[in-house]
Amino acid sequence: MKLTKKSHACVRLEKDGRTLVLDPGMFTEEDAVLGADALLVTHEHPDHFDEGRLRAALEADPAAEIWTLRSVADQLSAAFPGRVHTVGHGDRFTAAGFDVQVHGELHAVIHPDIPRITNVGYLVDGAVFHPGDALTVPDAPVDTLLLPVMAPWNKISEVIDYVRELKPRRAYDIHDALLTDLARPIYDRQIGALGGTDHGRLAPGASTEL
Repeated sequence: MKLTKKSHACVRLEKDGRTLVLDPGMFTEEDAVLGADALLVTHEHPDHFDEGRLRAALEADPAAEIWTLRSVADQLSAAFPGRVHTVGHGDRFTAAGFDVQVHGELHAVIHPDIPRITNVGYLVDGAVFHPGDALTVPDAPVDTLLLPVMAPWNKISEVIDYVRELKPRRAYDIHDALLTDLARPIYDRQIGALGGTDHGRLAPGASTEL
């Protein structure tokens, strides 16, 4: 499987000539969805869900499909009948040849005064886990964790403890568009030293083989 990091929380996974794209939002490059056979969206926040980009992907390829939670699906399903699938915690499905398991239900707490929205994470091929905006612990081993390193809802101690709890073989940063170049070495050093796993960072557009 080939993993390509796009800006912020978006990644592309490629296997056997097919492409799965997760969380193309407003901070992500316009071309992130091009050629996608299937798309997964974790929740409705615009840094993860850009309606215009998803519509463009579905219009460009009549065979492309989306799997997401209800709050996102309701905005797209009428225009693309039969191609937008609603999922929730515990569901399992196949998208573009990838086996996907759904874990989690709620977005992390931003502030007690802000109502929590729904959020799901996706475990792809029993190996790669994208948690969206939550520190969800799936009830299955995680080989490669896509680690949300910087957000209004987390702090670095929580990020480190999350890595420790999941114990993945490796972790790659996502949710990092707001993290400045000045802060990156601090995050790299602390997560690498304290997380207890192989921690790495891919620049937008860079790829690795899993």
